[in-house]
Parts: sequence; C-alpha cells; structure tokens
Amino acid sequence: MATVSFAHAGDRTGSGPGGPHRTRTVRGTLPAGSPDYVYLPVDVPDGVAEFAVSYSYGKPPVPPGVQGNALDIGLFDERGTELGGRGFRGWSGGARTSFFVRGDTATPGYLPGPVRPGTWHIALAPYTVAPEGLPYEVTVTLRFGEGARTPAPVYPPERAKGRGRAWYRGDCHVHSTHSDGRRTPAEVAAAARAAGLDFINSSEHNTTSAHAAWEGLWGDDLLILTGEEVTTRNGHVLAIGTDPGVFVDWRYRARDDRFGRYARQVRRAGGLVVPAHPHATCIGCNWKFGLADADAVEVWNGPWTPDDEIALAEWDNTLVASVRDRGPDPGSGQGSGSGQGARSRRWLPAMGNSDAHREPDRVGHPQTVVLADALSRQAVLAGIRAGRSYLAESADLSLSFGATDGRGRYAGIGERLRAAADAPVTVRLEVTGAPADGTVRLVTDQGTLLTTSLPASGTGVVEWRTTPAHAAYVRAEVRHAPAVPGPPELPGAFAALTNPVFLDTEAGTPG
Repeated sequence: MATVSFAHAGDRTGSGPGGPHRTRTVRGTLPAGSPDYVYLPVDVPDGVAEFAVSYSYGKPPVPPGVQGNALDIGLFDERGTELGGRGFRGWSGGARTSFFVRGDTATPGYLPGPVRPGTWHIALAPYTVAPEGLPYEVTVTLRFGEGARTPAPVYPPERAKGRGRAWYRGDCHVHSTHSDGRRTPAEVAAAARAAGLDFINSSEHNTTSAHAAWEGLWGDDLLILTGEEVTTRNGHVLAIGTDPGVFVDWRYRARDDRFGRYARQVRRAGGLVVPAHPHATCIGCNWKFGLADADAVEVWNGPWTPDDEIALAEWDNTLVASVRDRGPDPGSGQGSGSGQGARSRRWLPAMGNSDAHREPDRVGHPQTVVLADALSRQAVLAGIRAGRSYLAESADLSLSFGATDGRGRYAGIGERLRAAADAPVTVRLEVTGAPADGTVRLVTDQGTLLTTSLPASGTGVVEWRTTPAHAAYVRAEVRHAPAVPGPPELPGAFAALTNPVFLDTEAGTPG
C-alpha cells in the first residue's frame, strides 16, 4: 500500500482537548484473493505522543453459502513487520473499530510504549472477502507533544499458596477485553474464583497485552499463568504458561511449514503447545498443522458439541498409536507401578477448557483438574504435560481413577502399570457430584468395554477387571443421559473424562 505521509511535528494542523494533531484517511478496496495480511505504512515524524487508528469496511449482502467481508486489524511499530514480531504493538482482530497507543497506556490488545519516529505499519487482515471485494477506510491520527513515561509491567507471580501436592482445577482458555472477550480481567478472575478454580491461563488472540493487566487480581487462592491463543488461518493453538511478555507470531499457514519454529519458541519460554478446538467449524479454526509439535490437545471446548466428539475420537486414536510398540525397554520407568517393561511412545494428554468470552459463557466449564506438587507454574505445567489430569464440567464433580495388580502395585491417571500379560488388573473409578442421569464408560484401545449407570445421588464406585494383554490402556468417561435414544444410541454430553492409565506388558512375558 502507498505510504501515509505526515508533515513534521512543527507543521501541525488541528487542536483540541487532546492537543495538536494531524489526521489522514486512506480508502481502498481489497479484491477477492488478497493476501492474508496487507500492510499500510505510516511515516511517523518526531514529536508524536500518541498513534490512533479507526477503521471501517463495507459489508455488502452475499448469496447464501458465500462468505461476506470480515477485516481484522493490528499494529507494528518502526521496528518492522518481519515474522517473529519484533515490531509488534498490538492486535484487536475484528473486536474493535478504533485503538490508540502512547507511552503510558494503550487500548486493550495493544502495548503501551513510546511512539518513535520511523515507518509504522497498520496490519489489515482480510479474514474473508466477498466476491465484489472489500472496501475499507482507515483514519490515522497522530497527536503531538511530550511522550509519557512507560510504566514497568507488573506480571503475575509464578506461585500461589496452594495445598502442597494436590489436585488443582484450572481453565487455560479464557478471553477478556484484551481480545474479543467482553469481561474485564477483574471479571474473569472473579468468575474463576466463583467456579472454584485454582488457576487460569491468560490466552488472548494474538496479543500479550493482558499479561500486565492482572495486577491485584491474583492471590493465595488463584494462580494466573500468562500465554496466548495463537490464531492462524489454519487453526488456533494455546501457548500455556509462557514467560510473561513473550509474543508468539501467528502469520503463517500450514503449507508454510513454520509452525514447528513457533512451537519451539513456546517451549523455550517455558510453556506448553496445545491445539485448541481442533475440529471447530468456524473459518480458519480447524487444526491443520498435525499433532507432532503438540504437548497436549484440547478435546473439550466449552459446552459439549459434535466437534468435541470428533476431537475425542481423534485423540483416542493417538493413544492407540502410542502403544503399538510394546517391546522390552529396561529404561522406561514411569508411575508408581512401573518397573522394567514395555517401551512406550510419547502420548498426548487431553485438556478441557471453557473458551469463555462473555455472559452466559461459564468460566471453568469445562476445567482441567491436575495433580501437581504445588500450585505453581512449573508444577501445574508438569502435571498437564505428564497427563496427570482429568476433565470435569464443574468443581462439583470429583473422581479418582487407577489400576491395581495382584501384587498391590498401583498406577493412577497418566501413569503406567506393568504386569504379566495375563495378570489380572482391577480398574477402579470413584465418582462424586456426577449428574443424576449419569453413565460411566470404560474405554480401551479396543473401544468401550463397559457401560454402567451411576446411582441417582451422583456418587458411586465402578470396578472392572482386565489384563495387560486385553487392554493396553483404560480411560473413563462420565456422561449425561444419551442425547438421542437408540438404537443407535448417540452418547450424551460429557460430565467428566480422564486421561488414560496404561497397562504395559512386563518384560519377559508374552504380549
């Protein structure tokens, strides 16, 4: 795009409550097939205290089945627009029609800081374009004066008081006014406490501006992790628990073969890579990067829907792949029931998060319940990575799940029990707070091998016996009553879901 040019600071036109300023308006039309990101250069002279933008675009009617116009927006400063985001100053997507940045503050979604001279870029991102094109109008206002001092950001601490080694409840996918949410950070924190959560993850779309917005909102009872929802054109991925202020770029597609680079960046920043709602039906939401670079996968996103059912089935297939090779491996010990035994491939734990944006979205529906050594960033992420977790629709529901062999060895959720191939193993599920119409399903690599009802009280115990030769893993589901009575019967929505307990064949025994 042609550069938007402003006169030098000494040649000012316009004044008002905001002081001297100059304004320029640019109009144009983006054709169908435009690049994902188009950059409008703006020459910023010396003496600018505030950079402000407003924009609008045409939304002509389109025939049924044809995508209309949607135009997202963001900002890069004089350091440039190269991938990696060195010049990144903010992103609001399609959530706002105007924003500003200045030294002491900025619109939520944008980063405060000095407005230095040089060529800045407004990023226009045509999400979808109607056949006749996308007409747009962008107005840039530079306000002149002495720049305000930028305050040092205050980030959440990495540890809360907690209860020592315990099960902690968290929601790692929530949104506030710093992206397309309607709750303020204070309202999100209040909703998290009301839901009985111990931790949340700040996960705004394509921006880190909320990392410094939680001051005064954490406490002994609430750990706040910092991260991002990296929103590409081929799917969304949660960066969970990254170092505060670390920005992860999103401007690529699966065909560009760049995702691995940014997955490594997340891990270097201490975080986890978790594809979000991988089978969501919104444009650009379906995950197309594969799971090789993931640390876990979000199989339950908000109220249970058919795309969650698909994500669950796909995740279960990855568990089967992780137990294909069960040859002896003396060095592969894990879990309280482990010893010398089967070699295990890496497996992906499941997560559940609310993706709550506004009322009536329920923060903590669902939630991931993690066994962690402490209520700290490091301990919680270690528990998620290891799969020592289950998913629940609310804090009212609790469960215990594990397997025991005839010699008293035990493995819990995310662990491995090694026994002779034909040794009897008892799988036990204890449930409290389940729905009155709830049913339990025990699922193995062969499929669902046990379905039973819970008492009307929602509290009960289910036991089932198997062997490592018969079941390579067992996981538990607690569901509401079937949505559509059979036959064929469509399963009901989830109330809870565990990660698996793996049953490995002990070394020297036939598998």
